[in-house]
Amino acid sequence: MSPPTTPRVRLLDIRDVPLSVDEVAAAVADPAAGGTTVFIGAVRDHDSDKGVTGLEYSAHPSALDRLREVAERVASSYDIVALAAVHRVGRLAIGDLAVVVAVSAGHRGEAFDASRALIDDLKAQVPIWKHQVFTDGTEEWVGTP
Repeated sequence: MSPPTTPRVRLLDIRDVPLSVDEVAAAVADPAAGGTTVFIGAVRDHDSDKGVTGLEYSAHPSALDRLREVAERVASSYDIVALAAVHRVGRLAIGDLAVVVAVSAGHRGEAFDASRALIDDLKAQVPIWKHQVFTDGTEEWVGTP
């Protein structure tokens, strides 16, 4: 197989506007890809046993650089064709998309493995913090240092 003619890391962003699954999936579309995975993270109406009314994501100024580091590491560690990741910041309502990642590869196994590594490493290493507000009036910060 010849190497891809386009970069493997095709779309990375942190945005304060609604995310598009179609945009992220299109970014990794490629004739060399036999398998594509898309992960969509949405705001749910609960966390553990507490109801959630909404949340707000904040990002450190270095977050996009850290996202690029994570993406490049995943792209170099897996046999993929392309990857893309976009995360939302700002106030989000129940059902809003918080993150969309996609990976295309020659085969489904590589796409699944790289996609899982991408979302897991993004959540663990990119400084984006979640402030949740619960139905009982309490609130919680998640992922802060």
